[in-house]
Amino acid sequence: MRKRLLLISTLYLLGLGYSHAQLRLSKNYARARKPQFEPYSSVAFGIGTSTYFGELAPLKDPINTVFGMMRWNITGNYTRHFTPRFSGRAALTLARISGDDYKFNGRPQFDNNFLRNAHFRNDLKELSVTAIYNIIPEGRNAFDRPSIVPYIFGGLAIIAHNPKARTPESLGNEWVKLQPLGTEGQGRPGYSKPYSLVSGAIPIGLGFRFRYKRNWDISAEAGFRFSFTDYLDDVGGFYPTDPSIFAGDEVALAMSNRSLEPTASRKGGDRTAGIQRILSAQGIDPNTPVNYIDGHYPGQQRGGGNKDYYFLTAIHINYILTPKIKCPPLR
Repeated sequence: MRKRLLLISTLYLLGLGYSHAQLRLSKNYARARKPQFEPYSSVAFGIGTSTYFGELAPLKDPINTVFGMMRWNITGNYTRHFTPRFSGRAALTLARISGDDYKFNGRPQFDNNFLRNAHFRNDLKELSVTAIYNIIPEGRNAFDRPSIVPYIFGGLAIIAHNPKARTPESLGNEWVKLQPLGTEGQGRPGYSKPYSLVSGAIPIGLGFRFRYKRNWDISAEAGFRFSFTDYLDDVGGFYPTDPSIFAGDEVALAMSNRSLEPTASRKGGDRTAGIQRILSAQGIDPNTPVNYIDGHYPGQQRGGGNKDYYFLTAIHINYILTPKIKCPPLR
């Protein structure tokens, strides 16, 4: 009898142990089978357009601003896809922006811009770090991507810039760097120090990524860069109160105030008719010499005082870096 009871107890305990082991193995198997995202990386190259907004391109005239002085940009980036929705990107972009007061010729609401007669171009070098949020999540790995993924992005950027403009014909009609000239008196006694040629910016925007082939995507995106400077265009404050501070530097004197020139400072077009129209509207004899320009005397406002920003679009070709295949551990 005792032997039977011992045998039954032993079989019962063995049965419990086997059931517990089976349950633990089934749980581990379920966890192992649960799909998890496998992070991967991609690199991209892109080209697109760039548009500047500031004193020489006001937002209240968006059509003329966007299409009147549109320029180019090229970019390259590295992206790390951490989860189905979140990625991080580092990008280097070279973008040219430009503006010209002469494009407001014949537009009465922008007469003050036309009279100022300023222009510039600036080649920006932008290094940015942004976070990307996929509105449609990706699959479980690099090759389980949806056919289209809309996304938004935002982050921080550092910009190196150096605005330039053409000198008058009498000074060679050459492109010169404006910051060293101190066109608003910067760097001279009684004036502010020269503005920095390095600034920060906040990039934000949206895009769409399209699956093309197993290792290739094509993406299109657009975004604003809100800079921390008002001098991407070299125009941000007031004309110097005393032009004699430029004594001995005829280039700085000429580039500080272009309103007295009878021709457009960048293209060389004749401004006489436009100035005469403005003088007539002000009740002034249109035959008054063209160097009579109301509103652009020493000490008067030259710029609007708001931060400059720019808008970039780009088409990217993205290459998916093949992730390493992870083998299951040996047990």
